[in-house]
Amino acid sequence: MKLYRNASEQLYKWKQKKNKKPLIIRGARQVGKTWLMKTFGQTAYQKTVYINFDNNRAMLDLFNADMKIERIVTGLELYAGHKINPADTLLIFDEIQEVPKALTALKYFHENAPDYQIICAGSLLGVALHQGTSFPVGKVEFLDLYPLSFTEFMRALDKEPFVELIDAGDFEMATTFKQEYVDLLKYYYYVGGMPEVVENFAVKRDFNEARDIQQSILAAYEQDFSKHAPHEIVPRIRMLWNSIPSQLTKENRKFIYGLVKEGSRAKDYEMAMLWLTDCGLVHRVSRVTTPSLPLKAYEDLKAFKLFLLDVGLLSCMVRLDQTVLLHGNDLFKEFKGALTEQYVLQQLKTIDELETYYWSNDRGSAEIDFLIDSGKEILPIEVKAETNLKAKSLKTYHEKFQPRLSIRTAMTDYKMEDWLLNLPLWSVGTLKKQGILLNNRSFNRHQGSVEQL
Repeated sequence: MKLYRNASEQLYKWKQKKNKKPLIIRGARQVGKTWLMKTFGQTAYQKTVYINFDNNRAMLDLFNADMKIERIVTGLELYAGHKINPADTLLIFDEIQEVPKALTALKYFHENAPDYQIICAGSLLGVALHQGTSFPVGKVEFLDLYPLSFTEFMRALDKEPFVELIDAGDFEMATTFKQEYVDLLKYYYYVGGMPEVVENFAVKRDFNEARDIQQSILAAYEQDFSKHAPHEIVPRIRMLWNSIPSQLTKENRKFIYGLVKEGSRAKDYEMAMLWLTDCGLVHRVSRVTTPSLPLKAYEDLKAFKLFLLDVGLLSCMVRLDQTVLLHGNDLFKEFKGALTEQYVLQQLKTIDELETYYWSNDRGSAEIDFLIDSGKEILPIEVKAETNLKAKSLKTYHEKFQPRLSIRTAMTDYKMEDWLLNLPLWSVGTLKKQGILLNNRSFNRHQGSVEQL
C-alpha cells in the first residue's frame, strides 16, 4: 500500500515557479504534513534538510540572535552537517510556530536569499499568530492540508481504477460498479481520512484497530487542549468540542451555545471556538442571508454550523457500531444524516480556494446545506441521506434565485436534468475534476421544470 496525497501535485507546481516564496503547509495535527514534506523532498530534490523546531534549543538560539540570512544559513549547515546548495536542496522547517523568529525570518529569506527553497509546517500555527507572533505577510505562500479525501482513501485501498472512472466523468461505467463505491464509502464513513488510521486499515482491514487509533488521536487532541491552550479556557474548549456530535445530530444543525452548557452565551465560548478553528480541528460554516457574490459580504456571524475535521473521528465520537456497515444503506441515514453532511463538507474542503457557507430563509422554512463560492458563481448543494429525494428547499431556492446549476447529492445515480445535477455521494469530491466549478460546461437552466423535484 502506497499513500498518495493530491497535495503533492500542488507542491510540484510550487517547485516549478520561478519566483516562489517560502511555502507554509497548514493543517491539524496528524493529517500528514510531516510525511508530505519529507516524501516530497525525497522524490523531488537531491537533498533534504529536515529540522523539527519543537523543543529545539539550537534553532531557538539561532533564529533569536538576528535576521542575517548568511549567519542563519551557516547555522543550518552546521546543524545539518553539510553545505546547503539552494539549487538542489529542500529546507523543511517543521513545527515552526515553536520558534516565532523563524517565521519572521521567512520574510528575509524571500527578500535577500530567494534561491533557498523552504517548506514549513505548524499544527498550531493559527494559535501562534493570534498570540501576537510577527508574520511575514505577503512573503510566503500557503497550502492547506486536510485528512484524506474519499478519492485518496480509495487509492490507499488500491482502487485506482475506480478513482479514474469518476475523475473522467464516466458515470455510465461507474454506475455499473455502484455497489463497490457504496461499500467503499461505508468504510470511509467509519475509518475516515486520518493517515495513520487509513494506512493501518489498508493493510489489516481491521475496524477495531481503526477505532483504537482514532481514540488515541482524539486523546492526543485533548492533551493538546491542556498543553497549549490558555489554562482558563481549557474547560470551555473541552465542553465545546464534546458538544459537536450532539449539535450535528439535531434536525437543524445550527450551532446552539445552550447545548454546550445551559444558559451559555456566545461571548462565553468565543476564545474556545477561535482556538479550535485555529488548530484546524473544526470547520465553521456560516449562514448567508443572501446568495450573492461575494458570499462573505452576506455572512450572518450569529448563525453557523460546526463540523469536525474528519468523518471517521465523528463516527468514533458518536460510538458508531461497525455492525451498521452490514445494514444496507442505513449508515448514510445514521444520526439524522449528520455523518453524510460531515462527509460532504469534508470533500468540499479539499477543493482548493472554495468558500463554503449555507443558506436559510428568514422564517427557517427552507435551507440549503452548502453554498460554494467559486469566485465566478454560487452553486447550491443539497445533501440527501435519505432515498426520498423530495427537495422542497432546493425548489424554493431555485425559484427565488435562479442559479445556473443546482446540485443534489444523494445515494442516487448520476443524472443531469436541465438545471439540476443529481450527483452520487461517492463522487461529490470530483466537482472540480469534472469542470463543474470552472464554467467549462454549458447548462441550460431555463428549460427545466422545478416540478421534477
